[in-house]
Formats: sequence, structure tokens, C-alpha cells
Amino acid sequence: MSDTASQPLLRPVRLGALELPNRVVMAPMTRARATNPELAPTALHAAYYTQRASAGLIVSEGTWVGPDAIGYVHVPGIYTEAQTAGWAAVTDAVHAAGGRIVSQIGHLGAVSHPDHLDGRLPVGPSAVNPHEMSFTPDGPKETVTPRALTAAEIAATLDDYRRAAENARRAGFDGLEIHAQGNQFIAQFLSPRLNRRTDAYGGSAENRARLLLDIVETVTEVWGSGRVGVKLSPYWRSGTAFTADDEVLADYDQVLKRLGDCDLAYLHLVGPEAGAGVDDTLTAFSRFRAHYRGAVVANLGFTRESGNDLIARGLADAVSFGAPYIANPDLVERFGHGLPLAEGDRDTYYSGGERGYTDYPAAGRPSGAPTAPRPPPSPA
Repeated sequence: MSDTASQPLLRPVRLGALELPNRVVMAPMTRARATNPELAPTALHAAYYTQRASAGLIVSEGTWVGPDAIGYVHVPGIYTEAQTAGWAAVTDAVHAAGGRIVSQIGHLGAVSHPDHLDGRLPVGPSAVNPHEMSFTPDGPKETVTPRALTAAEIAATLDDYRRAAENARRAGFDGLEIHAQGNQFIAQFLSPRLNRRTDAYGGSAENRARLLLDIVETVTEVWGSGRVGVKLSPYWRSGTAFTADDEVLADYDQVLKRLGDCDLAYLHLVGPEAGAGVDDTLTAFSRFRAHYRGAVVANLGFTRESGNDLIARGLADAVSFGAPYIANPDLVERFGHGLPLAEGDRDTYYSGGERGYTDYPAAGRPSGAPTAPRPPPSPA
């Protein structure tokens, strides 16, 4: 029997200009299926996202804003006509199935590698090696010392974000999410260890946040703020550059306050990993709520039970699920009917092709049980 009415996750919600029939968000996940020279999505991508159209909202895999943004193999972009056309076929299919989908756009910056960039050095806020691993066509390699962007190149990068936002709109997406989590380009500018600039984009915590705020302003000029979200991970820990110490978390508190003035559709926030020795999930999202006024989508390691609990406590407006969506295209229906979740095959997460991508079946439903409602998407 369905327990839809008792689950906060399955109740409608409005995030800015986005009307969602439920609060189960499909998190952005790189799946490395753009195995063509154009790095364009294909009919396989359309099938994959359409299978998951019952999600309250789908956030696309991170897509490159330009050729200098590339940092992983077989990840699609959204900076060419071929890529835009490929994404248009994806959004058409998702909308035909009653779904809503936003485009996540990003740049890998200093965590890229010359092997992705025809031998050019990657770019970053400063000439500081992040000491991460880059997944190149020849396998994992150590990052190198990047080239610091000039002020003129930062302006050109903002143009890249604007063009990506315009292409996403032409492709028929319902909105846009700015990828600023983990070790990515924007997070590099926010990091006091990687950003050693002395101009308007470095020095103080306020200046280190300037690039993010400039990108928000740039893309909201295209979309309107009510269809733009930002994904951040204040608790991210990796190597020596990303520490989630008290100073970094205090800096993020101020970033959240400043984003609260931007009237965004939502802020997509990644909580701490379990056992990381920092705040627990409830403490972290209580902290986020204290500093950000606006809708919050929570991410990282949630289950049906913990997601419902977080929303019931008022600490998030929706919850995003990554790994559960790999093997459970009908995740909303499984939640609604209390069905067990299938396990994904990790060997096929990034392997290319249909196997482990579009071949996971939907679970059987009790006789006569309705499927999740799929109203028409909000107009772009």
C-alpha cells in the first residue's frame, strides 16, 4: 500500500519558479557516456534521463561551459551547437514523460590536466598545484601546477558561463544549476590555500567569493534568479587544499548569507560524510539554515527515512539522491510503496554503453497501485 501522504519527500514543493510534484531530486552524476568526439549527449542520454522522469526534479550531470573547462573523459559539454542540440533531445524526452530537468554547468579548473587540453596548462585562481588526481584518457594522473587566470581571462570565463546558460535555455531546460562543489573551479577560488590572488578576486574571504557571485549574476541575467540554483559543499575534505576547518566553514557561512540576497530557486548543499570527524548531518543542515534564507536541497548519503526526517524537521525543502538513482530509475515509486532498492554495479558506473546505465528495470508494484503523478513541466 502506498504511504505517499505520510512522506514529506512525496509532497509537492515550489523552489523559486520551479513547481515540483515531489521533493525527491535526482542529483547530478557524471556517468561518462558522451563517447563521441563532439562530447554531445545522445539518444542513450535521453533514454537514461527519461527513465527517471518521475523525480521531482532532475539535475543533469555536470556539463562543461567551454573547452578549457574539460577535466574528465566522456563528459558532455554545453558550449557547441551539436551539444545544445543533443541536450534539446534530452529535455524534449523528459518533458514528454512529464518530468522537469535543470542543467548543471561547470568548469574543472586546476584539477584538469594538459592531457584534456591539447597540452595546455589548466587554469586556476593562482599557480598552485591542488595535488589532486585527474582522470585522463590514459588513466589517473597527478595534477600539475596550473596557470593563474588574468583578469581579462576571468571576464572571458564569465562569458563562457553566459553562453552555456543561453545554450541551456535554447535546449529547453527548466532551469540552471551552477556547479560549485567539491574541488571544482569555483571551489578553488573559494579556497584560501589555492586562491592567493591580490586583485578583486582574492585576498579576503569576500573577494574569494566574488567569482561565484559574478557567475550567479551572469547566468541570472539569462534565466532570472527563480530558475537558478547553486551547489556547494562546505564540508568537502580532500588533500591539503580542501580542509573544512573552522575558518573555511566560517567563510562558507558568509557565502551562504550573501547568496541569500540573490533570490535563487534553491541552494543545493552537500553535508558532511559520515565518520568524517566534523559536524553530523543534522548539525550541518541546522547551520546552513541559520545562514541561508531560501530553499535548500540536501545531498549526501540520504535514505528514504533520513530524507523524510530532514524535511520534517524543517532543515531542507527537498533531498537529492545520487547513487540510489543509478539502479532505481523509479526511485519515487519505490519510496511511495516501500519497495526495496536495487544495488548498482560499480564496474559499469563510468564504463560507457547501455549496460549499467539504461538496463536497470523498474520494480514491480502492488496490483492496482498508481504510478507517481507527472504533471506538465513549468515553462522555461
